[in-house]
Amino acid sequence: MSNVATRLISIILMLQSRGTLKACELAEELSVSERTIHRYMGMLDELGIPIYSERGPYGGFSLVRGYKLPPLVFTPEEATALYLGSELVKDIWGASYHDAVVAATAKLDNVLPEALLQEVKQAQRGLLVTGWMRRDYGPWAPILDDLRRSVARRRQVRMVYQSFRQETTERTLDPYALALQWGNWYVMGYCHLRSDLRTFRVDRIQAVEPTGAVFAVPPDFSAREYLMRMAGERPATYYQVAVRFEPEVAHIVRQRLEEWQQLEEHDDGSVTLSFEASDLAWPCRWVLTYQDKATVIAPRELADLVRDTARAIAARYTDDAA
Repeated sequence: MSNVATRLISIILMLQSRGTLKACELAEELSVSERTIHRYMGMLDELGIPIYSERGPYGGFSLVRGYKLPPLVFTPEEATALYLGSELVKDIWGASYHDAVVAATAKLDNVLPEALLQEVKQAQRGLLVTGWMRRDYGPWAPILDDLRRSVARRRQVRMVYQSFRQETTERTLDPYALALQWGNWYVMGYCHLRSDLRTFRVDRIQAVEPTGAVFAVPPDFSAREYLMRMAGERPATYYQVAVRFEPEVAHIVRQRLEEWQQLEEHDDGSVTLSFEASDLAWPCRWVLTYQDKATVIAPRELADLVRDTARAIAARYTDDAA
């Protein structure tokens, strides 16, 4: 019943803040069926909540004008979620939202009853939010903050960008969105140099300067859908990589298995890891980290690259080397 009560309150708050919403929109937000939404509306009507419904393509559910929900009391779980969410924002954004997080948690500390605060603190001691960032983005904090403001205000920027191949270019960008993916920050938007949508790693941006020009994001653009589409598209050239790992390191490979990799177990305790790669440089470096406990099965080009790199390393440590 508590889930139902929470959903009823959520419906009231959504209608209060957004106006008219269709049953399908409410169903998607709450992860329930449209039939359930209609049942919830009947329950709200029985509770005396003034819900107005209108049929037709432009219709939906709304609250009678002027109705406001009285101040809410948070449950321990809801209050904990707010505190943990604030910590997560601080962990991800750093200085950009530090003051906002401090202010938000201070307000919560001020309005929550002491008994509830103690429950929240007890929960926080057992629930930790950290480790989202694989690297320290402190050196890029000013650039990240400039991009965040430009995204929010729809302001065009000029930037100096250094690609993976160490090529430096000056670009004019309409930044549509920022995304944290696989521990790295990315900005996506319309690149005027390439006349197309592009994605750039923030830690490869050397400088950012607003131009003062205003742009409009295409109405059909979705940052989430764009990232998913880019992840699903294969590059023009790619390699099917397969590497066999000795039993001594198989447990490490299992623990670090990613969703884009396939793992095959063998009777002797060894494993074979398979995946696709658009180039061979990083698979070569990765294989070498396992020293003599990893053997490249395919492609032949990767095996040759690992062999030649290992020989070059060995040559640096010959007996007669200075």
